[in-house]
Amino acid sequence: MKLSAFMVVSGLVATACGQKVQVMLLGDSITELTCWRPLVWNQITSAGLASSVDFVGSMSDLQGKCSRPSGFDPNHEGHSGWQAYDIARNNIVGWVQNTKPDIVQFMLGHNDVNIGKRNVQSILDSYTTMLNAMRAANPKVKVIVDKLIPTSWSDTTIEGLNTAIPGWIQAHNTSQSPIVIADCSRAAGFTNAMLQGDGVHPNDQGDQFIANQVGPKLLQFIKDVRGGTGQPSATATITPKSCGQAR
Repeated sequence: MKLSAFMVVSGLVATACGQKVQVMLLGDSITELTCWRPLVWNQITSAGLASSVDFVGSMSDLQGKCSRPSGFDPNHEGHSGWQAYDIARNNIVGWVQNTKPDIVQFMLGHNDVNIGKRNVQSILDSYTTMLNAMRAANPKVKVIVDKLIPTSWSDTTIEGLNTAIPGWIQAHNTSQSPIVIADCSRAAGFTNAMLQGDGVHPNDQGDQFIANQVGPKLLQFIKDVRGGTGQPSATATITPKSCGQAR
C-alpha cells in the first residue's frame, strides 16, 4: 500500500510531537507571579490529558511559594508590569509565530488601567490587535478571555472593561476560532478576601478561584482540539512544528 507524502509527514510529526495541544497562558504579574497555573495543571492531570498538553511561552518561572505538581509544564507568557497595549504592538506577533498555539488564555488590562491610565476602548483595541496576530499564526486558535479580578478599591475602568468584554467577544467570535469568557470578576464571586495585601494580586484563595474559572474552559478547548473526547481527531490537520524549539 502506497502512502502519500502528507500521510508520511503527518505520521512523523505525530510521533515526534505526540500531537500535543499547544497552550499559551498570556498575561501580566497575575499570570507570572501567582500560583493558579499549577492548579490548572492539576485539573489537566486529573482529566488524564497532561501528556497531551504543552504549555508554551518564553517564560518558565514559578514562585517558590507555589506548588509544583509532578510533570508540571512551567512555560508561559506572563510578564509582570506589562500592558496589553505594549504586548499588542511589540510582542504578540513574535510570541505566537514562534509557538503557533492552539489555545491562548489571557487576563490583561490591570496595568493599562493603573499604569497606562488607558480607557476601556484602548484596551479592547489592544485585544483586537492581539487576536488578529493569534489568528494569523493559527486560523483555528481558540481563545479564553478572562474578565479581570477586582482590585480592593472600586475601579470603574476595570468594571467597565469587564462589562464590555462580552460584546467584544460577540463581535469577534467565529466558529473556526471561538472565543469564550473565564469570568474572574467580582460579579462572579471574586472578593477582596481573595486578594493579597497589595489589593491587586490574588492570594491562595484567589488563585484557586481563577483556576476554577479558567480550568474547565481550558479543558473543554483541549478536548475540542483533540477531537472532542481527548483523543486525536481523525480529521485534524497536523501542522509540522519544531518539537525542540525554545518555548
